[in-house]
Amino acid sequence: MSIGNSPEDERPFEDVSEDVSEEARPSIGRTLRQARIAAGKTVDDISSATRVRIAIVHAIESDDFAPCGGDVYARGHIRTLARAVELDPAPLIEQYDAGHGGRPSPTPAAPMFEAERIRPERRGPNWTAAMVAAIVAVIGFVGFTMVNGGDDGGSDATVAEGSTPAASKSAPAKDKKPADPKPDPTESAIAAAPQDKVTVQVNATDGRSWISAKDHNGALLFDGLLDQGDTKTFQDDEKVDLVLGDAGSIQLHVNGKKIEDEFQPGSVERLTYTKGDPVVG
Repeated sequence: MSIGNSPEDERPFEDVSEDVSEEARPSIGRTLRQARIAAGKTVDDISSATRVRIAIVHAIESDDFAPCGGDVYARGHIRTLARAVELDPAPLIEQYDAGHGGRPSPTPAAPMFEAERIRPERRGPNWTAAMVAAIVAVIGFVGFTMVNGGDDGGSDATVAEGSTPAASKSAPAKDKKPADPKPDPTESAIAAAPQDKVTVQVNATDGRSWISAKDHNGALLFDGLLDQGDTKTFQDDEKVDLVLGDAGSIQLHVNGKKIEDEFQPGSVERLTYTKGDPVVG
């Protein structure tokens, strides 16, 4: 029997007077638990509605945030549970921040701007080197033509004029078709996703995020952190189950298609994808 299945057996705590001091304000877990009981919902109901594990719901209601895995995930769980019982999450988040060292500082934007500024400077020397190589090749070709032309008696005038022999010998090169540009490896992997499998690609585009992935047998494919810019691809014959710790930092491609869901920063999402068109389980 699941814990918390009998809301009628759980009696809410006595109302707290508005005159009670700040120190006596109900804790985050107590507030969430009272709201859940008042709404007539069990822990199983909340877990099914939010996809937050039952053990984590119990821990948060007991003001134990260690199982959340960090401040970012704890704040996301608090926000999700508050909305499930129709509470405003903002005061609870402020209460959590006040007791855990304040709101996490945002990542400075300076390195990103610096990276953007450096990119054009990198490309310039590459183009310059290519142009220099092309000029050297042309000069070498003309010199080679002049040397060979000097061996043919009476052809000095033609070689001196220069353009005719070089043009005739270089004409076949114009007929060559330029090589097709190589596709980006990431795009190729998505486009080549087999139809008889489910392929999920996870990109940490906007920040760092913890992710977990399992196959259809429940075997763990990956459990860890993705730094910004990192990519992981998972594949299974039937389905892939995902847990995104900070879903707002993640961009998903499923079976070759981009997922357009607008996940909120700090939110925890549990997703299941199967073969065919992307469908959230």
